[in-house]
Amino acid sequence: MSATPKFAHIVFQTSQAGEMRDWYCAVLDAHVVYEDANLTFITFDEEHHRIALLNSPAPLQRKTPATAAMHHSAYTFDHLDDLLARYESLRANGLTPAVCIAHGVTTSMYYQDPDGNFVEMQVDNFAEPAEATAYMNGPEYAADSVGPAFDPQAMLEARRAGAGVDELTNRAWSLKANLPNPLSVLVGAP
Repeated sequence: MSATPKFAHIVFQTSQAGEMRDWYCAVLDAHVVYEDANLTFITFDEEHHRIALLNSPAPLQRKTPATAAMHHSAYTFDHLDDLLARYESLRANGLTPAVCIAHGVTTSMYYQDPDGNFVEMQVDNFAEPAEATAYMNGPEYAADSVGPAFDPQAMLEARRAGAGVDELTNRAWSLKANLPNPLSVLVGAP
């Protein structure tokens, strides 16, 4: 039998260490554990660091949709209300999602850091992993594995007006907005 690893951290090479530090601290409600001219370690939980920034003295190009690289990191909240509260808090500080997607398996908000990397803030829409897997093997997911975009402000307002979590995390709610294809933002697709 082999041991199962657990996630430890992500390291970004950047020439904008200060901007990246401030952005990740804001988005993840994190704090700096260590920082010098070469490295910055940031965490939001008991781990000594979840995000590390490797500062490049030479200017680096910002990531584009045509860059081969890690696409995004993802962070899960326990409840839709927690995700919406983080959205509202970040919006109050001038940080808005680049795109929000009703994946079906998750309800997700994608933010873009100063270097162009995406950070997915999500809530799982199924209580058990087996239920999520069954959904992904079903007809709705097969017809559209990405899912429709949604308006996070409209979701927040609907939730405050009494809409239930099951209603808001169902793709049918998002489809009513008839928003553009979210892939255009995520990968630059038409």
